[in-house]
Amino acid sequence: MPADAALQAAWGRIPSPGTAETEFERFTRKRMERILATVAAIGSAILSAQALLAAFGRLTDGVSGVQITLVIVVYVPLIAMLIACVVGRGVRVCAGTFAIVYVVALAAWPTVTGMGADHPGQPWIFFLVNIGVVAAMLAFRLWAQIVWAFGVPLVYGWVRLVEGEFTGSYWTTTAFDVSFTIILGLVIVALGWMFRSVAAGVDEARARAVGSYASVAASAAAEEERVAMAALMHDSVLAALIAAERADSDRARDLAVAMAREALTRLANTEAVVTQEGSDDPVATALIVAELRRALSELGADAIVEERGTAGLIPGRAARAIVLAARQAMGNAIEHAAGRGMHVIVEGRGDDGVTVTILDTGPGFDIDAIGEDRLGIRASIMARMAALAGHATIESGDSGTRVDLEWERT
Repeated sequence: MPADAALQAAWGRIPSPGTAETEFERFTRKRMERILATVAAIGSAILSAQALLAAFGRLTDGVSGVQITLVIVVYVPLIAMLIACVVGRGVRVCAGTFAIVYVVALAAWPTVTGMGADHPGQPWIFFLVNIGVVAAMLAFRLWAQIVWAFGVPLVYGWVRLVEGEFTGSYWTTTAFDVSFTIILGLVIVALGWMFRSVAAGVDEARARAVGSYASVAASAAAEEERVAMAALMHDSVLAALIAAERADSDRARDLAVAMAREALTRLANTEAVVTQEGSDDPVATALIVAELRRALSELGADAIVEERGTAGLIPGRAARAIVLAARQAMGNAIEHAAGRGMHVIVEGRGDDGVTVTILDTGPGFDIDAIGEDRLGIRASIMARMAALAGHATIESGDSGTRVDLEWERT
């Protein structure tokens, strides 16, 4: 399995929207942006409604059409921002547009309205100061957010002082409003930065975890492919060559040709063999007995395959691996012990598992002396059984050799 395929498999185990790798890597950050936009829409809707009521109160007092135009100029991008936050599309564009339009409208307030000290109370546009900072938090980078958090309240303070003609009473109230608004704006920016940093940290941790998973999965897949290929070469190709070398009769030559044909077929389908060792449909344990008897016939051995226990169904892949491992064990008994006293026992345990035992009365061998490069036992028997969560035990001595191949349903 290539590393890229392993990486995609890793991401597939973690619930995430989309299919692109960048979407996977920013999954938590996208969720956090959605949450921030939703919360900002709720708070901004409340404040904007309050400001709109204040604006209507002024309009009923006979305010000029310029102020009506100003309300429209400010509220059109504001409503667009609220809709974008709810829908989840175009948030940055709409929020950035409102942030800029609002600052321009706020700075132009004294000029276009002509209000002075004879108009007490805060103008409706003041209620939108914090919304301007929220819009900057949604649309701009951190440094621009900080500029807005300081700049918008200062612009408001300048507007209030101009309206009050810089009289002493305006300085005190304006200083309080500006200070409070700056603190609140910095809190909004800090919260946005904190939540985004946490989300980015989670995404980074997830990316590292998936990267580790992909590396391990790729290594495991490569090792599995190596073992499967080594077992294939030993089971099919080398066995066919040995059979061809020892063929001294027409029947032996026919068997060698059949083994060579099977070896070539399996080599031609190497990728399918590696990824799936046969069908995984359930098969009866009787099929294992039949396959082992056929293998003995092909190997030219005269031995008994005895069926014991309770017949049942096991996965086809497990049955295929057991047959191949048993065939290798029988081949070893024929090659190194001349098949002397060979006896094969297939003991079923219903649908819970099966055990295949290969016995011979040959001279035996030292298991610990087997080299790492000898694939007959380590790859074709041990590794093959381990690959399907089974067990292979070998006992050998002067009285003979016993190979037990056990698979149990987990």
